[in-house]
Amino acid sequence: MNHLSTDPNGNAPMSDTSRPITYADAGVDVHAGDKAVELMKASVRRAQRPEVLGGLGGFAGLFDASLLTRMQRPVLATSTDGVGTKVAVAQAMDKHDTIGFDLVGMVVDDIVVCGAEPLFMTDYIACGKVVPERIAAIVSGIADACARAGVALVGGETAEHPGLLGPSEYDVAGAATGVVEHEHVIGPHLVAPGDVVLGLASSGLHSNGYSLVRRVVDAAGWALEDELDDLPGPLGEALLTPTRIYARPLLTLIERLRGDGPAAAGVHALSHVTGGGLAANLARVLPTGTLATVDRATWTPPRIFTLVGAAGGVPREDLERTLNMGVGFVAVLPADHADTAREVLGAEGIDAWVLGEVTAGEATGGDVVQGAKGVDGGAVQVVGEHP
Repeated sequence: MNHLSTDPNGNAPMSDTSRPITYADAGVDVHAGDKAVELMKASVRRAQRPEVLGGLGGFAGLFDASLLTRMQRPVLATSTDGVGTKVAVAQAMDKHDTIGFDLVGMVVDDIVVCGAEPLFMTDYIACGKVVPERIAAIVSGIADACARAGVALVGGETAEHPGLLGPSEYDVAGAATGVVEHEHVIGPHLVAPGDVVLGLASSGLHSNGYSLVRRVVDAAGWALEDELDDLPGPLGEALLTPTRIYARPLLTLIERLRGDGPAAAGVHALSHVTGGGLAANLARVLPTGTLATVDRATWTPPRIFTLVGAAGGVPREDLERTLNMGVGFVAVLPADHADTAREVLGAEGIDAWVLGEVTAGEATGGDVVQGAKGVDGGAVQVVGEHP
């Protein structure tokens, strides 16, 4: 029998049940959402800056922008991103307090690429069912990562989408804004032949390539609790290792190398190694007519990368253009600054080493990436073999 009928006037369908249908019946629990906000308040208070006005719960986050008036020509930088299918690993392990580091890293570390200081961030969480403790754990990770990056978490949104997402499913996204003095913007316009390419170690897989990684895990028949060759703990823990936050250390490096001189005297370019891998992302920050030669012999990828590659029989080309292979960021700078840069980054807890150098001209032979993601940039050639 059809449970819908029309009213006596034939105007609209109505249910044959006598009980009203509530929002909760539709799968949305407003009270759970309120509880989640209460649970996350302490976390958000940890991720503030003096410029933040007001508190949690407003329709918009307020940030005092008067600091811009002290700049000659302030340029705003903005970025937005998500975490991708890494959230599926967090859901499978029922561990949600680290995914926020992945979100913040993906967003604020894109902003610092141009030399900008990230100022504030907002987040968005879509879920099938609001479980207050789970939402609070996610936001706690976001807040902790913002505090580490020196970024204020000024607002966010949690949306319950029953029927679209399962009760234990969620996705996260975020956006951030930063600022840089125009004359301090770094990028391809500063890069010159003779510059060296410095690699900054990643903490692991970060947040890219998880569709490939999860496919390999399934094909290999591995379980997340398995302890595999040379991994320091269970596989799931290795997969959930949080993305390294580079923003503050890189801003420190930029300031240290620039000193009182012109921008050209310090860091020339930065590249965040995310989707597309090392070569493609480095090519985006090189000017046309230049070639960066990167030598695999200068570093050994952490075990998780070679493990995934071997278990899946993943071709090297595919592996290198999907995963960061142990290099989470790249800095391009004058060769005589390389040692100082390594010292500065080392003091910040980041291992760094010279990957290669920039020369004029084009590559001859071998695998070459020319520009990437719509950018008509320089070329990158990766040579040699890992130790």
